[in-house]
Amino acid sequence: MLEPSHNNELPVIPGKRYFTIGEVAELCQVKAHVLRYWEQEFPQLSPVKRRGNRRYYQRADVLLIRQIRSLLYEQGFTIGGAKQKLDSSETREEDTQYKQLIRQMITELEDVRDSLNGNGAH
Repeated sequence: MLEPSHNNELPVIPGKRYFTIGEVAELCQVKAHVLRYWEQEFPQLSPVKRRGNRRYYQRADVLLIRQIRSLLYEQGFTIGGAKQKLDSSETREEDTQYKQLIRQMITELEDVRDSLNGNGAH
C-alpha cells in the first residue's frame, strides 16, 4: 500500500466531490480546529471557501490531511519537519496521491458495478 499503515484504520473516503470540515475531521480522525491550524501551516492545504467562509475539502485535500496526520502523529515529525518532507517530495507525493486516488476510484467503481450487477440479477 502507498499509504502508511495507520490509514487502513481510517474510514473509507466516500465518493463525494466536496466534504465539510466536520466530515473531514471524522474521516481523518482529527479535530476541526487542528484542520484550520494545518491550513495556516501547510500551504498545499487550501480548501475551497464559499459563502460564510465555509470550507469545502476535496478528495485530494483529505488524502493530504491523512498524509500530514501520518507525518505528525505516526512518524513523529515536527510541523517544520513535516513541511520540509512535503516540500522536498511534493512532486513524488502528488504522483503518489493521484495514483492512490485512481486506484480508490477504480475500486469504488468496481463496487458500484458489482452492486448493480447484483441488483440486476435478483
